[in-house]
Amino acid sequence: MVPTSQPQPAMGDVTPAGSQPTQLFPGNPAQLSAQEQLMYEQSREYQQQLQQQQQRQLQQFWAEQRSEIEQATDIKNHPLPPTRIRKIMKADEDVRMISAEAPALFAKACEMFTLEMTMRSWMVTKEDKRRLLQRSDIAAAVARTDIYDFLLDLFTSEETEQGVLLPRTGQQPMGTQAGAYPYYYAPEQQVAGASMVYGGPSTYVWQEPQVQEQGHPSSTYVWQEPQQQQEGP
Repeated sequence: MVPTSQPQPAMGDVTPAGSQPTQLFPGNPAQLSAQEQLMYEQSREYQQQLQQQQQRQLQQFWAEQRSEIEQATDIKNHPLPPTRIRKIMKADEDVRMISAEAPALFAKACEMFTLEMTMRSWMVTKEDKRRLLQRSDIAAAVARTDIYDFLLDLFTSEETEQGVLLPRTGQQPMGTQAGAYPYYYAPEQQVAGASMVYGGPSTYVWQEPQVQEQGHPSSTYVWQEPQQQQEGP
């Protein structure tokens, strides 16, 4: 056998005559840039679709709230305790007297705020493919929404890290244009009737809107008694 200075092929590698070994990565930078561009466009398209879906959910929620308010005949009955509402209103030193209907209107406003913030937080939970709504999800929802950024002081920097690192895509204020920022999330499959559970003093379950027999969608909000143990996500 005649010695040669040419490198010998490794064991198991078979290179056909007249061909070059296959490279693991493309040698042309333009091809790699095209792949990155494709990934960018796909992520941007999915992000826009996700924002549109979340925007429709919020619009449907507020449409239901307006319809409920217009059809309400008795505003004095509400789930929030009146004594706690009056205490919050009297926290302002300038408030001297409170009319009889003011606590009811204030309670309704607090209820709608709580429901909307729950929806925004649950959107973050779904993006992470979880079923348990955590405090960090609320912090991320606050960090992504300009009109609620005054609540950031209620959370630590670690809790808001997820919302700060991600662009503010989780439903911007109503009337603003969505789809301004791309981010890389793998599309998840939507499961009909998915629900979320928020652990704490009480358990709050929200079910996604479903079409009733009349053809009008409705959302279900149910309070449940706290459980000693909860299943993992």
